[in-house]
Amino acid sequence: MTEHLNRLTPRQIVFELDQYIIGQNDAKRNVAIALRNRWRRMNSPEDIQKEIIPNNILMIGATGVGKTEIARRLAKIADAPFVKVEASKFTEVGYVGRDVESMVRDLVEQAVGMVRTQKKEEVKIKAEQAVEDIILDALIPPIHGNNAVKPRPENTESNGTIPEDDNELNQRTRERFREKIRNGDLDERKIEIEIQQNQSPSVGMIGGAMDDISMMNIQEMIGNMVPRRGKKRKVTVGEAKKLLLDEEAGKLIDMDEVKLEAIQKAENLGIIFIDEIDKVASSRSGGGSGPDVSREGVQRDLLPIVEGSAVNTKHGVINTDHILFIAAGAFHVAKPSDLIPELQGRFPIRVELNSLTESDFYQILKTPKNALTKQYEAMMEAEGVDLQFEDGALREMARIAFEVNSEVENIGARRLQTVMSLLLNDFMFDIPDVIGPDSSIVVTADMVSEKLSHMVKNRDLSQFIL
Repeated sequence: MTEHLNRLTPRQIVFELDQYIIGQNDAKRNVAIALRNRWRRMNSPEDIQKEIIPNNILMIGATGVGKTEIARRLAKIADAPFVKVEASKFTEVGYVGRDVESMVRDLVEQAVGMVRTQKKEEVKIKAEQAVEDIILDALIPPIHGNNAVKPRPENTESNGTIPEDDNELNQRTRERFREKIRNGDLDERKIEIEIQQNQSPSVGMIGGAMDDISMMNIQEMIGNMVPRRGKKRKVTVGEAKKLLLDEEAGKLIDMDEVKLEAIQKAENLGIIFIDEIDKVASSRSGGGSGPDVSREGVQRDLLPIVEGSAVNTKHGVINTDHILFIAAGAFHVAKPSDLIPELQGRFPIRVELNSLTESDFYQILKTPKNALTKQYEAMMEAEGVDLQFEDGALREMARIAFEVNSEVENIGARRLQTVMSLLLNDFMFDIPDVIGPDSSIVVTADMVSEKLSHMVKNRDLSQFIL
């Protein structure tokens, strides 16, 4: 589990983040240190490991400046389970809504999915062989067992057995067809296969309400009691490969081992990103009634999870002591100091993210691996159309996005999505009917000014606010 983290030094982590996120160096440095500290803790003496707790981070910054993207990319770099939740969606215990423990259960589900995928990849070769055998049985039944082919009288030995030559011929034929299956030569041929499916009945509730974890346990228990039944389907060989591979791989992995490993992965590497934390901050002058009571209640429900506690999930008990929590909020109205002191203390690292400048917008369009310009180029390339952006066009788009953000609500880098959509939608509509394959589109500064001038001139820009 720690080998991958060993290669990720703080500088290497920042370098990886730089491939996708422009600026915000302070935030990148802090999350890089937090990630490296996980490896340092797991390689510390055992008697001190449990005492080293993560330095949870509070990110403060306007929408669209990269808070969520930093956390999401950090999780991908670390190959860690990641869950993003919005604090405003939680409600105080006793009210209708999601309880805060659900985010930990979601994290475990993510971890189980990651480990299951990894385990299935490890047994993929064996699973593919099993799938080939099933398809072969449908195409050429083997000469044994229940599928035995009745021998012709003239080919029957005195003891009633099938001559060895027929068995060998059948085996050679199956091997030739196995090669055809692997090469895709038979992908369009129709065969009949049996697909396993759970016949789990729906669970009806009688009486009082039941919490999520109890419901999940009951459904899983009933699902395990009900036998899996096969359903015969007529599909192509190509479809059969896809349908059967996941099923056969699942038979080869030990789900108890998957769950155990997933719990450990979530405990030691899991990252929970709590967005809109400012929405549950209570005003100290609120008088202690009304909605402030519920907001403070959500904070108090969050507190034990962030401090470290045991949470029951359908896969087992998970301890949250070493999960990294990253909270974020714009804090336009509330202040970080409006959070209850106990919760403030659990987020000792505070990072203020900078508002994006015109130069940042230009770099966002030009530099990242997943830049919007590169996304549109890839989509048009799929249609056989070559899309190119002149440098002056990128600068003009950056100028317009920055100007609109300054005059209307600032939605950060998301404004560029509006700009790109308005600029290229006519082309996207005309491809491929009017603009066919092998065409070329060059976006110039003049084209940007002409198509987007109304965005700047029109002071009622509500239609452009995402």
